Amino acid sequence: MLDSQRTRSGRWKMLAVLAVCAAPVVASYFTYYVLRPEQKRNYGELIAAQPGLPEVVARTLEGLPKPLAELKGQWLLLSVSGGACDEVCQSNLYLQRQLRESLGKEKERLDWVWLVTDEAPVAEALSPALAQATVLRLPADVVQGWLKPADGRGLAEHLYVVDPLGHWMMRLPPRLDKAGAAKAKRDLDRLLRASASWDTAGRGAS
Repeated sequence: MLDSQRTRSGRWKMLAVLAVCAAPVVASYFTYYVLRPEQKRNYGELIAAQPGLPEVVARTLEGLPKPLAELKGQWLLLSVSGGACDEVCQSNLYLQRQLRESLGKEKERLDWVWLVTDEAPVAEALSPALAQATVLRLPADVVQGWLKPADGRGLAEHLYVVDPLGHWMMRLPPRLDKAGAAKAKRDLDRLLRASASWDTAGRGAS
């Protein structure tokens, strides 16, 4: 009986710890989407299921292993494509960099990530632009099992927002133009303001 009581007590303590960890996330989303209805006209599409980062090991472009779980702890702005990086891919990489820089002093709270879904070599010409990015190779089937495009769109057309707990929570419209990027920045600004009390800066490149 004592063992049973200890087991139950341990479970309740574990649940309490999880609740404390999750509470800031829930509170920030509640503030963003419920208490501020006048600001609810977000440009990006909120993902109801909010699936977590796949528990897999990716590889850097140098071939070194990198568990995806290590990306937790900051907001992520993701793009996806093959290593050949066509015009859409290059536009997304440019927008990721610009959106992060536009956040000013808050930019250290957001990492921008490019997931490469094949073994195609990445052009040397892209290296300077990727200096501040996290670039990882991840099999296409793993990415497709986690992220989803809008109906009738390709996975590589969107940018994706992931919260610091690793939950994919927003999909930005495909093929952003300058006006769309400004609206996307407003979404990021609001998310960062709403979550100011529960994530920390410092992991991303300056």
